[in-house]
Amino acid sequence: MRIKRKSKLLFPFLALPAALIFFIIGFFWWQRSLLPVGNQANIPAEIFVIKKGESLSSVATRLEDEGLIRSSFAFKILILVKDLSGKIQAGDFRMSASLSTEEIASLLTHGSLDIWLTFPEGWRREEYGRRLVANLNDFSYQQFFDLTSEMEGYLFPDTYLISKDASPSAVVKIFTRNFERKFTTELEKKIEDQGLTEKQALILASIVERESKAGEDRPIVAGILLKRWQENWPLQADVTVQYALATRDNAAMKEQKDFNWWPKKLTRADLELDSPYNTYKYRGLPPKPICNPGLASIKAVIYPQETDYWFYLSDTQGKIHYARTSEEHNQNIEQYLK
Repeated sequence: MRIKRKSKLLFPFLALPAALIFFIIGFFWWQRSLLPVGNQANIPAEIFVIKKGESLSSVATRLEDEGLIRSSFAFKILILVKDLSGKIQAGDFRMSASLSTEEIASLLTHGSLDIWLTFPEGWRREEYGRRLVANLNDFSYQQFFDLTSEMEGYLFPDTYLISKDASPSAVVKIFTRNFERKFTTELEKKIEDQGLTEKQALILASIVERESKAGEDRPIVAGILLKRWQENWPLQADVTVQYALATRDNAAMKEQKDFNWWPKKLTRADLELDSPYNTYKYRGLPPKPICNPGLASIKAVIYPQETDYWFYLSDTQGKIHYARTSEEHNQNIEQYLK
């Protein structure tokens, strides 16, 4: 019985050195795993690209495969321990094998060379410029404004990956290439079949974009606008007057960051504004698009919905009400606007 007691007491003492050895091995593995792959400080940097939505495991594996870290497993542990898994940015990163794993982890959460910027449907080029100035380094609003003087309607609304050091001309090229990809030859042919030029389609689509919030309204509004234009009726679109008012009021204030580019309330005096964009005062289409429409509004002009309606208005909640006659339209005005 004494022998059994002694043998039982021996096991904890035998296990202790094994645990200690395991801890020491793990400690040195961890320390070594975080060291730079290269020992030289002047190792050339390379660009490492993280795709939008890419998983942590994929990023870690590629970092190891490209010789930038020693262990993808250690990298994932570090990211999880530091609670950085949701902070890794998508974009381009300039890094080298002379950086430690901790330095690379920090870089991936703070140092992207690129930034994702979203430009919503219906924005003017001035609004694009404001967002670019707010997010890019030393970006010239005036230069962008000058370069895009003839590009309203062609700055396709989308989410873009843009270098933080991109110049206005480089950004314009990015927008142009995307527009050319989205505005396919099929769309061009459909526009021609409608008897429209590309510019006319974009002008109409820009009005549809600002006039209708709900997707189901766009083809109906497009059908009404096309019908009024073809019958030489005034379009009477409030958003074109809003565009003209903001353009006039902001003529000498291009650096005013809180400017209201889409004034909502129009007065009778506003509707008398002498501007080619005032579709109450002048028949036909405005000279240029009033904003940058999305694909849904462009397609609404290409595939308009035919109805008996000739009039529409938006109530204070943004809901559109349609009318077949001026009498019905006046009733809607009394009911929903007054």
